[in-house]
Amino acid sequence: MARKLRVQYPGAIYHVMNRGDRREAIFPGEEDRRLFMTTLEEACAKTDWQVHAWCLMINHFHLVIETPRANVVAGMQWLLGVYTNRFNRRHKEFGHLFSGRYKALVVDGSGNGYLKTVCDYVHLNPARAGLLEDVQTLQSYPWSSYPFYLRDPSQRPAWLRVDRLLGEWGIPMDSPAGREEFGGRMEIRRQCEKHPEIDPYQAGWCVGSEEFRKELLAQISQAARPWHNDPEVRESSLAKAERIVEEELQRSGWTTLHLAALRKGHPCKLAIAERLRRETTVTLKWIAARLQMGAPSHLACLLHRANQDTNTNNRAKSENTLF
Repeated sequence: MARKLRVQYPGAIYHVMNRGDRREAIFPGEEDRRLFMTTLEEACAKTDWQVHAWCLMINHFHLVIETPRANVVAGMQWLLGVYTNRFNRRHKEFGHLFSGRYKALVVDGSGNGYLKTVCDYVHLNPARAGLLEDVQTLQSYPWSSYPFYLRDPSQRPAWLRVDRLLGEWGIPMDSPAGREEFGGRMEIRRQCEKHPEIDPYQAGWCVGSEEFRKELLAQISQAARPWHNDPEVRESSLAKAERIVEEELQRSGWTTLHLAALRKGHPCKLAIAERLRRETTVTLKWIAARLQMGAPSHLACLLHRANQDTNTNNRAKSENTLF
């Protein structure tokens, strides 16, 4: 199976998550968490990542990172590989630590609340997982970036960036009053929640506006290889196919109503179908339905016959040229 396509561009923001192999612990103790944080700090120094949020659970972690240099793939490869090696040396183990490839959800950083949605999800993870008693504050969970948001900037890692999340909460300054306001709002939200929010990983491949999604689709359409079959690539292929159909209809001065009036095997319909097969990965079923050409099997026969005719004409031209 083809590997999942990674979308990379300067300034991209990702919600990254990975679990332990067979859901086993990747942080059995506090020393392992400290080891991971040390490794993350080194990764940030190497990649110039800016971290907006993190949370270390027992068998998985969450990171919300911004990549000024479009290097999430190289950075995550280094981070996970080095931590695995260090973990194995520490516990005298060998082999895989993580369960397959990490998930990286692209996040719209335009300031419209999508970054806030993801960072809040990460910071509320310990409470939702039942790791805190009702009397404990969210700040009492030490293996999260949330307690650092409530500290003075001099007590935070240099690679933790807090201004964007505070801004999306409507908190204009990283001041004692601003941090107190942020903490109070988060506790109110935690206490009022009776049901967890939808996991962003179950919501799709992108958290952002429709315009943000379209921009990503355009990039993916250029970068995707034909064998990629991830949700974002499938969506990109459909968007490209629809664009091609609209282009061909405009060139002919038609609308979708004209497609219904033409016979199923009309040469113009067949020409559009051939272009869709050449330039996209949409299925015969989609093409047959969109162009109103009947059953997919009928369309397959038409395309096969047209391909044979083309090959015959090419051979004839070649023979005429030789003689």
